[in-house]
Amino acid sequence: MQVAIVGLARSGKTTVFNTLTRGNAETGGFGGMTVNVGVDKVPDERLTRLTELFKPKKEVAADVTYVDLPAPPTSADGIEAAEIPADQLARLRTADELLHVVRAFEDPSVPHPDGSVDAWRDIERLDLEFVLADLGQVDKRIDKLKIQGHHGSPAEREANDRELAVLEKLAPALREGRPIRDVELADDEAKTIRGFRFLTEKPVLVLLNIGEGDIAKAADLAAGIAKRYQHKHSQVEALSAKIEMEIGQLDAEEAEVFRSDLGLTEPSLERVIRLSYKLLGLISFFTAGPDETRAWTIPAGSTAVDAAGAIHTDIARGFIRAETVSVEDLLALGSMAEARKQGKLRSEGKTYIVKDGDSLEILHSS
Repeated sequence: MQVAIVGLARSGKTTVFNTLTRGNAETGGFGGMTVNVGVDKVPDERLTRLTELFKPKKEVAADVTYVDLPAPPTSADGIEAAEIPADQLARLRTADELLHVVRAFEDPSVPHPDGSVDAWRDIERLDLEFVLADLGQVDKRIDKLKIQGHHGSPAEREANDRELAVLEKLAPALREGRPIRDVELADDEAKTIRGFRFLTEKPVLVLLNIGEGDIAKAADLAAGIAKRYQHKHSQVEALSAKIEMEIGQLDAEEAEVFRSDLGLTEPSLERVIRLSYKLLGLISFFTAGPDETRAWTIPAGSTAVDAAGAIHTDIARGFIRAETVSVEDLLALGSMAEARKQGKLRSEGKTYIVKDGDSLEILHSS
């Protein structure tokens, strides 16, 4: 999973990046001007408990890659320009999800480019840039398809017509300022445009970067924006990146005390990853044994063969069956043998839909 962190200048997006990756990328006046990339492990207490049970040689958690991209360029007066450079657009399109950091904190030492803090205005500004980028891509492709439509084989002309019909369905929405993820598309239509990797088609987690004094009302602030941000495949959350980064530098015990004093129920990393999994429709399954315990990430609705393929294509090709038990049952019973004895271990075939928290042992031919 790759998440692109975006935001306007002085939004605190690089501080968020440091919080999520436990990194030390430069922030402040010279921060946010370069691309920062960090990989972090997905925390999952189920995997930790499996490791305690099996005591394997190693534990392998799923990971997530965060890419912190430079803020859009500014004009001479310091106001963001309405165009994102082509190289940044290309990088954004490779992401699975956009994490949009929005400034919602007041700090006289960090002036806002517009002179005042207005989270909704900043959300709309960057969203408009993404809409314009997608609209430019759609219009350019439509023009090309209209020329190509008179050439090629019947099959090629039919494929061009199908693509043109979908793009012409998207164009009016984009011109109205609506993201592609709000447009109802049939499965075959969505498949037709998959290769474009449109920005406004991607799930978006809007992260309000609030001040320490607003932590107690973070949920209310997020709810207020969420009422206005009525887009599909989107979520609004609020946190204080500065405080979360400071907590991240403490040892586990001190961090827990600090978090409790502030009324924070879970680390920001865990909260953001949980929301990202939900937005992307992802689940986790596990494999466990004396050599290794591992967490795997797959889309919800995946079959047992899909899960086998996530491990290795050869395992999917030689799939026989999947010995399946929920992690909670396995942990409660203490072993696969006891799970089998108690009737909790099941043999599932190729079409079995894997559930979040399944522990799988996949039998396959070599």
